[in-house]
Amino acid sequence: MPNYILGISCFFHDSAVALLRDGEILCAVQEERFSRKKHDSGFPLNGIRYCLQSQNIDLRDIQFITYYEKPLLTFERLLETYLGTAPRGARSFIAAMQVWLKEKLFLKSELKKQFKSLQKKLVPEIEPHLPEFLFSEHHQSHAAAAFYPSPFKEAVVLCMDGVGEWATTSTWIGENNEIKPIWEIDFPHSLGLLYSAFTYYCGFKVNSGEYKLMGLAPYGQPKYVGEIKNNLIDIKDDGTFKLDISYFKYHRGFRMTSRKFHKLFGSPPRRRETELTQFHMDLAASIQLVTEEIVIKIARSLREETGINNLCLSGGVALNCVANGKLIKEKIFDDIWIQPASGDAGSSLGAALIGWHQHLSKPRKINPNDSMRGTYLGCKFTNEEIIRYLKKINAPFDVLEDEKLFDKLAQILDEGKVIGWFNGAMEFGPRALGGRSIIGDPRNQKMQSILNLKIKYRESFRPFAPSVLEEDVANQFELNTKSPYMLLVAPVKKELCKEMTEKQRNLFGIEKLNIPKSSLPAITHVDYSARVQTVSNKTNPRYYQLISAFKEKTGCPTIINTSFNVRGEPIVCTPQDAYRCFMRTEMDVLVLQNQILFKNKQKIIDKDETWKQEFELD
Repeated sequence: MPNYILGISCFFHDSAVALLRDGEILCAVQEERFSRKKHDSGFPLNGIRYCLQSQNIDLRDIQFITYYEKPLLTFERLLETYLGTAPRGARSFIAAMQVWLKEKLFLKSELKKQFKSLQKKLVPEIEPHLPEFLFSEHHQSHAAAAFYPSPFKEAVVLCMDGVGEWATTSTWIGENNEIKPIWEIDFPHSLGLLYSAFTYYCGFKVNSGEYKLMGLAPYGQPKYVGEIKNNLIDIKDDGTFKLDISYFKYHRGFRMTSRKFHKLFGSPPRRRETELTQFHMDLAASIQLVTEEIVIKIARSLREETGINNLCLSGGVALNCVANGKLIKEKIFDDIWIQPASGDAGSSLGAALIGWHQHLSKPRKINPNDSMRGTYLGCKFTNEEIIRYLKKINAPFDVLEDEKLFDKLAQILDEGKVIGWFNGAMEFGPRALGGRSIIGDPRNQKMQSILNLKIKYRESFRPFAPSVLEEDVANQFELNTKSPYMLLVAPVKKELCKEMTEKQRNLFGIEKLNIPKSSLPAITHVDYSARVQTVSNKTNPRYYQLISAFKEKTGCPTIINTSFNVRGEPIVCTPQDAYRCFMRTEMDVLVLQNQILFKNKQKIIDKDETWKQEFELD
């Protein structure tokens, strides 16, 4: 009998579920993709149902369920923190306790209740059976998600995020089927929360806007590094650090920063949707530089301390692809592997893997690439299912075999049109990697603003990523390694770049956006960098063939790849989600597997502008 293990993360943010069979990753999905509620924190009912039904099993087949953290330790941290700051933070304490006493303190009972209800829905004629429940620590789940799917027999593991139960930074050694802790930094001293404090201060939403801050940084100058290092954080030579907590309120209130923080930088936090100034760009550049310094120093000390050649990364800070690119460039480790779902969603996978490798002491099967299957671990649909749906809604479409389809799409891209690309299994993690992507021509100077303003409905400064054929990456970018999960930023190849004039270099911040900086202007950021995805014929053959067709037609082995969604909405999951997004944006073409739809042939186009408000809410 096969051994099935379910891992879940929920009730904080980014709920997700992962399913293993005999240690093999079968599927992993985020609840937001089903509920259409971005960063959904609820019980992942839809995700669990999908994972079970995709394998034609129910809860009776599950050996045990592993939850991604230990709630009682988190409760202990909350109590100790609030008692240490009392009477300040009383309102925040009361609000937190109401939630904990109602929902989280007795989490095991709540999980049992939810799973019993699910089992009754799945198999109503049978008495509910619940597997055994296990609980992993938060950073242990991150470490497991980083090491176990990696291609390494042995590696150092670095996990950095906001906070788990107590740990905010933790280091581990992974060897064979074991992960062992080395040292950790505990709350309230947190690099993730420091970065989130600047995210909040610059007017973006915490736990979702950090990547916006990273994208804003190249428009600024790191003028405030001194203020940050002299007041907010004390960084040791080995990268360990300590915050001056008097500048923050995340440990005792509803806000991230205190009046002392605002006084240091001379203004209150920016209100959302108000103007972004050079001040905010300079702040973003400054905290980005400090983050990179800490990550590199810790990595260097870990290499010296352990002598191990390989590094694995996980936790929210591991999604800072600029810092990752700098780490690669430093060549501290021989090889680095980053968990593509490094946030809390990926911890559901780590929790499941802990159940298999540590609770059951099962050996690892090491894949020389990795065990994530390109992170295409979610829902997929057949051409027959898609055709049934399109006929049901009376949507005009054509069916093309792959070769004709890819040739047609290469032509459409060359004409400067925008394509919604829905192909195979949905990606697990925050990046669209050619499963649920919007694609375009990177040579088109106007493409960045078209995508931001007419398709994504988001801030104009946001950069777009390139998908490049794996064998051509070194011809396009200063990068000599694979980047399948779009987690590395690298400079565009110098011979492709166009040097700015002195007048252009002196332009104010976002005014530099529309200056052609390379022969691939739509994916070249203001600092001549790009967030690179390398595409392999092994992990995504149809996406590879599409880019190959574009290369054959144009000589360019690169296309634009951005997630198939609009601002404030999760990445599309189903053909229905994709068609809805297609019809409510200025996208030109929609491809659902082998079915191609042209906007100008659709019978009903929703021109009601009120829908935009729905998606503009962060």
